[in-house]
Amino acid sequence: MNEEILLEVTEDDDGQRLDKWLSMQNLGLTRTAIQNLIENGGVLVNGKTVAKNYKQRSGDSITVTISEPVELNTEPENIPLDIVYEDESLLVVNKPKGMVVHPAPGNYSGTLVNALLYHCGDSLSGINGVIRPGIVHRIDKNTSGLLIVAKTDSAHKILAEQIKEHSFTREYECVACGKFRESEGTVNAPIGRNPNDRKKMCVTEKNSKNAITHYCVIEQFEKYAHIKCILETGRTHQIRVHMAYKGHPVLGDDVYGKAFKGIDGQCLHAKKIGFIHPVTEKYMEFDSELPGYFTDILRKVK
Repeated sequence: MNEEILLEVTEDDDGQRLDKWLSMQNLGLTRTAIQNLIENGGVLVNGKTVAKNYKQRSGDSITVTISEPVELNTEPENIPLDIVYEDESLLVVNKPKGMVVHPAPGNYSGTLVNALLYHCGDSLSGINGVIRPGIVHRIDKNTSGLLIVAKTDSAHKILAEQIKEHSFTREYECVACGKFRESEGTVNAPIGRNPNDRKKMCVTEKNSKNAITHYCVIEQFEKYAHIKCILETGRTHQIRVHMAYKGHPVLGDDVYGKAFKGIDGQCLHAKKIGFIHPVTEKYMEFDSELPGYFTDILRKVK
């Protein structure tokens, strides 16, 4: 059965954005999940649907309907996982290049979620729904490296808030095309859907979100450079879009740059991840070695 929650706005909360206010009401939902719920009619104000940025008024009656989780059809699969760390609240996984994070059209099996369901059983956060259980953040299919998976809803919510507040450490390394004039810099350019191709992202002021990437050159070669990128924000394809925007697309990126013989997709690795543990409240940081495909590319471009 669906769970229906009734709330009333007090004078102290008058004028607040609805989605922000609901995210502080201990509903067990992230702000993104609440926004999706509002957009899908799961939140009513005085019996009517509203926009997620609705400015509520004292005395408003809020009805939140949380649907019962749909039974997950994604099957557990005995796929080896490179688990860097695991406890009762979360695990950190080193995802190989070529593995899709969660099921999607064309990739309903062999995903990280299939492997996690086999390894964790029912011990995965359900906040992101039945298709992405436990997935707090994602990396692209052809990006390798570290990502964090939540086992409990409370851990998921706390980790998602850290990402939102930019206190979540995410460092990547990539091979980018061309010679950099400066050894380090920052790309501060908003990212949104490409109006001419909805499958792609682009730097745009229209319907976009703030996006900031810090980078530094680890080693400059004749035609390519080994780069470290630190995410301040985490937008879809952020590093790939920002590097292409700078005129230095990630090597092998056939979406925002050019394909490269001997590599399937972009040469990009999520090397370091750091966060405050949702239970112990201690800062934890993990670093992974560059995978074989990446070091092979470095040898070739040298």
